[in-house]
Amino acid sequence: MRLILMRHGETEWNAEQRLQGHDNSQLSQRGISQARAFTAYLRTLAPARVVCSDLGRTRQTAELIGHHDAPCDPRLRELHMGEWTGQTKPDLIALHSDNYHSWRAGSFTPPLGETWGDFRARIGAGLRDWLARGKGDLLAIVHGGVVRAACHEFLGLPPSMLVPVTPGTATILHFDPAANGAARLEAYNIGAVAPDISVAD
Repeated sequence: MRLILMRHGETEWNAEQRLQGHDNSQLSQRGISQARAFTAYLRTLAPARVVCSDLGRTRQTAELIGHHDAPCDPRLRELHMGEWTGQTKPDLIALHSDNYHSWRAGSFTPPLGETWGDFRARIGAGLRDWLARGKGDLLAIVHGGVVRAACHEFLGLPPSMLVPVTPGTATILHFDPAANGAARLEAYNIGAVAPDISVAD
């Protein structure tokens, strides 16, 4: 069984390098193009099941790739960024350089934000639940932080070891029944778009 983690298309806030967390902005025109470009690749992957985060940017992406009826799960939301929500990456680096880089590594939590440990546990529980609900490959339309949390939870790769994934791309984990369901990384940050765009969460 494969878990296909697709990051939503670029949003207007992504383009501004603004942190979104549980807030939301619409897909940019580039993000709409990214999602539409992904559909041909998705036909090759042919997942048996689809789920998405309940935030607007993932639901918009699901609609654009032909899965408007995909169930939405709030457990698959992005990391809650607390008081950093809406702030830009350049501003945060200028004002909180050490804390920003520690946050990217999962070792710092902004005021009123969600800890990396709680986030990882939430994502792990949600994805395990959906994987157990049926047979066949599962496509989860999610967020950049969710992809990193899944890689940490299932592969033991901490966020400090992973570059952010590009909007509109897929990361694929393969769960091998012959190895007691252990996950292996099949692909990371792949898709139909060039990786030269904003990677702000």
